[in-house]
Amino acid sequence: MRSSVIALAAAALLSTGLAQAESASYAVDPTHTFATFEISHFGASVNRARFDKKTGSVTLDKAAKTGKVEISIDTTSVNSGTAAFDKHLQSADLFDTAKHPTITFTGDKFTFDGDKVTAVAGNLTLLGKTAPVTLKANQFACYQSPMLKREVCGGDFETTIDRSVFGMNYGIDWGFPKNVRIVVQVEAVKQ
Repeated sequence: MRSSVIALAAAALLSTGLAQAESASYAVDPTHTFATFEISHFGASVNRARFDKKTGSVTLDKAAKTGKVEISIDTTSVNSGTAAFDKHLQSADLFDTAKHPTITFTGDKFTFDGDKVTAVAGNLTLLGKTAPVTLKANQFACYQSPMLKREVCGGDFETTIDRSVFGMNYGIDWGFPKNVRIVVQVEAVKQ
């Protein structure tokens, strides 16, 4: 009886060690990662743009259902497809890239449904101000990349923020909405 109790205790300790050993680090793949935003333009159309330069890392433990994500976005890389609009987006009216060259998101509260991440909660820093944000996953998967010969995890995440919380108030008095939809398509390669 005592030997079976010891065997069960050893198995429990071993399985705990295996669960901890499943934590893996991933590097954000900038060629498969895009952060875009959209905001209504007087209710007639939607202005959209993306950021072309971004870096980041993800730590994911699927067994423990925990993780951490850190993403940094270069605000000078904003790209709407129109040079004049990009210049205005970079101005002090909006992203103020001269004073605030990066936007960051750090999240460490992962929500899972089975093996799939359904949301990541954390903090968004924009214009030097930090506020809590939850990115909801519209889809999430991990796969073995046939080209990289490594595991890749990724998904499409979105949230809507009130830009005035971060001090981005340009155009609100004219009828531009405070709410901005953010969509982040991200893939990260296991290291």
